[in-house]
Amino acid sequence: MAEQRDIEEQRRTRRQRIRARIQSRPHLRPHVFGYLTEEKESLRQGFAALFISSVGELVAGVVLASITNTLEELIGLAILIPAAIAMRGAIFGAMGSRLSTAIHTGLFELNFRRGTLAENVQAAVALSLVSSIFLAFLARYLSGLLGIETSLTIVDYVIISTIAGLLAGALLLGITLLLTRLSVRREWDMDNIVAPILTAAGDILTLPALVLATYLIGIPVFSVSFSGVLVAVAAGALYLGLRYGAPGLRRILRESLPILALNGFVIILVGMALEDRLDQFVAFPALLILLPAFLQEGGALGGILASRLSSKIHLGLLEVRAFPQLAAFRDFTLIYIFAVGVFLFIGGASHLIAEGLAATLSPDLLASLGLDGETVSPGFFAMLGISALAGLIATTASVVAAYYGSTVSYRLGLDPDTYGIPVITAAVDLLGFLSLIIALIIFGLAG
Repeated sequence: MAEQRDIEEQRRTRRQRIRARIQSRPHLRPHVFGYLTEEKESLRQGFAALFISSVGELVAGVVLASITNTLEELIGLAILIPAAIAMRGAIFGAMGSRLSTAIHTGLFELNFRRGTLAENVQAAVALSLVSSIFLAFLARYLSGLLGIETSLTIVDYVIISTIAGLLAGALLLGITLLLTRLSVRREWDMDNIVAPILTAAGDILTLPALVLATYLIGIPVFSVSFSGVLVAVAAGALYLGLRYGAPGLRRILRESLPILALNGFVIILVGMALEDRLDQFVAFPALLILLPAFLQEGGALGGILASRLSSKIHLGLLEVRAFPQLAAFRDFTLIYIFAVGVFLFIGGASHLIAEGLAATLSPDLLASLGLDGETVSPGFFAMLGISALAGLIATTASVVAAYYGSTVSYRLGLDPDTYGIPVITAAVDLLGFLSLIIALIIFGLAG
């Protein structure tokens, strides 16, 4: 008992120290400049994480451009791509946000057997399995209801979605744990780094995982049996977690399942829109390179904001209001500053990468990368304009989703860490894709 009291006292002291440090910062003064001056460490960490994630997303874009032949051969696979990518970010981004809040409030301990870390690891595994099965059924049957063409069966979708989810999820879990350990050891603010890094890693890992998983479909007897085993394992993991899991694990599962289901439904619609407009993106491979970076950086920006708002709500530094108070608007300003640099960077870089590949690679290799056309980009300044215009709309959507996703969930007695990032992922992927189409129409590249 004495040891437990000492631990609680240490945690209480840590929370008081963190609260006092944040309250003493100049961002509580009326001038935004003073806030940004004090937040120079957040700017440094945020821009570093966003730059790393942007580079990773551009690599994912090249991977997406390189599998155009696979997308054309396996009609309907594009439906699954945005949802599979976004679901990984929603699950592990929310996990990182919960761990960040635990660190801030002094409740975190590096224990894989019990406590916050163990519960989050178990929840991530169970949610990865269940969400992958859910996306498979949703992609197959919703596409049938809406008349979207697909050559894949439900067995194919289950195998591709679940195996890709497990492969990418295992690596993302390791990255999340590494970031958590480094943040504790080096006193980094996870709110500024977890969303961008995990978003980029999710894109880079999920796309190749989806392609690898396609090699397991179409095998007589094996494919059907294997898909049945995957469904059974997912159902068993969910039952054990809800029935016998620790209270924290059960709460994470109960709160995560509805929002992830809504998230999956919304983003499957994005995948269907992508499948329907795939020809417009294939015509300019630079747009395919831009697409993952554009969608996921909007989510990463919203994830940073949601994590910051959630931590401040838990610490009592931000009041839950229908109209944001000044302290929230200062965080909004930080996000828009990040957005300007990020969207201009990925727009210009997408053009340069496409042009560079077209100029240096052999014709056969270019064809395999989907860059065999004479025109690979609408132009450098056009790409800057498309990315900046669509990015402004997407960032506004992510700011609104982050604030109200965090505050409404808190008012309802739910954990804003669990709800903030999934809400943002769904909102930004849908509105982000629509904003990109609007920008393409304005620039005369889509009808």
